[in-house]
Amino acid sequence: MAIDVLRTPEERFAVLPNFPFAPKYTETLPSYQGMRMHYVDEGPQSAEDVYLCLHGEPTWAYLYRKMIPIFTATGARVIAPDFFGFGRSDKPVNDADITYSFHRDSLLEFIESLDLNNITLVCQDWGGILGLSLPMDMAHRFKRLIVMNTCLPVGERFSDGFDAWKAYAGQFNDISSAGLMGLLCSSQMDWFDVAAYAAPFPDETYQAGVRRFPQLVPIEPGMEGVSYSQRAREFWATQWEGDSFMAIGMQDFVLGKDVMDELHGSIRGCPPALEIEAAHHFVQEWGEEVAHAALRSFGVSK
Repeated sequence: MAIDVLRTPEERFAVLPNFPFAPKYTETLPSYQGMRMHYVDEGPQSAEDVYLCLHGEPTWAYLYRKMIPIFTATGARVIAPDFFGFGRSDKPVNDADITYSFHRDSLLEFIESLDLNNITLVCQDWGGILGLSLPMDMAHRFKRLIVMNTCLPVGERFSDGFDAWKAYAGQFNDISSAGLMGLLCSSQMDWFDVAAYAAPFPDETYQAGVRRFPQLVPIEPGMEGVSYSQRAREFWATQWEGDSFMAIGMQDFVLGKDVMDELHGSIRGCPPALEIEAAHHFVQEWGEEVAHAALRSFGVSK
């Protein structure tokens, strides 16, 4: 697809002392010619297990900086892509070019391009809205699930908090990603982290993805994504055979315990969730606790 994109200058990412992972890029996704997707690729290429870490709105692979070393310490490979419109990946200029299928299809092609197997899906926010819809179409590639504050919307509103966030995001062309992260995760971040979340967006022209994601959540009948979420719920409830682990940030007013309890009931064989009382929406900022607990649950030794 030929669309207008911007590429964040590399110098914006020059100082990332808390993120010692070399950037990798692919420009060969079949349906996205001319667009460059960034991803982190740590651990042995030949590793048996792959942890596929999918971020959400308005973050990027940086969100997984605390979990990546814990997963690689088991001998696994960790892949953490940036969605188009976020992080170091190319950013569509026009809001209308960004759709549910635009993102979902890019993830399917990304997984196939790297030929990833034995995947542990690690997801939160849009990483789950999209990511939880992937295994139903490539179940043979997925082995386990680590799921944090997210949902599978099927055309119904799910929280007052999301309604407020959607209304807020719809008012502004320039949404402060760093401000949002600092507001919700100040106890877990330093100034370098705040700067890292601001780095992808030099100005509002780079923020089409940030603006669009809240408007794309399929909370009304007929929205794109509803049918995928319905199919995904059926898959996770009746066909999923892998191990699962859920962590809930209990201070989340958008996708908190009530929403996660409903999702929990849709995941076959999911054990009781780890509830992190201090954590807000971006649970990965409390990621060390989540990663260690998930590995214990899976019986994976370090």
